[in-house]
Amino acid sequence: MSSMETRISAEMFAENFSAAADSVASVIKGDGTAVRRGLICLFAGGHLLVEGPPGLGKTTLVRCLSAVLGLQFRRVQFTPDLLPSDITGTEVFHPDTRKVAFSKGPVFTHLLLADEINRASPKTQSALLEVMAERQVTVSGVSWPIDPPFLVLATQNPVEMRGTYPLPEAQLDRFLLRVKIEYPDLPAEIAVLSNHRAGLVPQDCRVVLNRTDVLRMTSYARSVHVDHEVTEYIARIVRATRSAEGVVLGASPRAGTALQSAAQVLAAVQGRAFVTPADVKELAVDALAHRVILAPSARFDQTKAEDVISRIVGSVPAPGWRR
Repeated sequence: MSSMETRISAEMFAENFSAAADSVASVIKGDGTAVRRGLICLFAGGHLLVEGPPGLGKTTLVRCLSAVLGLQFRRVQFTPDLLPSDITGTEVFHPDTRKVAFSKGPVFTHLLLADEINRASPKTQSALLEVMAERQVTVSGVSWPIDPPFLVLATQNPVEMRGTYPLPEAQLDRFLLRVKIEYPDLPAEIAVLSNHRAGLVPQDCRVVLNRTDVLRMTSYARSVHVDHEVTEYIARIVRATRSAEGVVLGASPRAGTALQSAAQVLAAVQGRAFVTPADVKELAVDALAHRVILAPSARFDQTKAEDVISRIVGSVPAPGWRR
């Protein structure tokens, strides 16, 4: 699918989104949630945090996305000895010119895989704060912009905690959505084995879009209409997290903007030029659960943040809309 016209419609957005997701699904087997969430984050201008055990194809997922969308891809393996400059870049002295020049790090790309992000020290993790929020890197007082689009897809193993540094609240808040990858069902696992035997690699994903298409789709997603009643509905959900039982720190206003942006993309994915409460409900857990902190008593009772958000969504009255 080549470059779109200057102006696109919701139907064209949905068609291109489905084509990209289907192309990735030809190599990545499973329920497709992580693929769709990754695309939603990209078109919403956000970032995705993926949790799951090793060996579930998280790296392959990002490589497939970059191949399908015709975007640049880089991968950084986070380790305890990784330095901030290993991510952002550093100034290098060149003897031939006797000048210091900035050497760009791997963050200067379109899709960045921050693999096992919680294995790096907090100092190194913080190197991503500016670039994830402002799309720029500042070194020695000089700011270097990142060419759009820009998506950080970070992974972490939620089970193995030895030698890890839990992400602080400020870092978690930079991720638009968080999704958990589960083990595939039997048919999907059989398909994984078949693809491996056939030698399929991420580069085998069919290219369906290009950078221009991605930028135009991102621009269109921002124009999707959000009615005042839906905006108020989002605000009420976010505010309810701050007084929910078992929660010591609720979601910030940034969480509301994240949920709204993701809902705009989801509406376009379904061929609509307006957001409905159903779009908000579908994405609320993925957009808010990682932004709330539970009280020790709630964690002791094995309460999950996802359960808290689900209860809130079920209790906050939604506007009387229908799809």
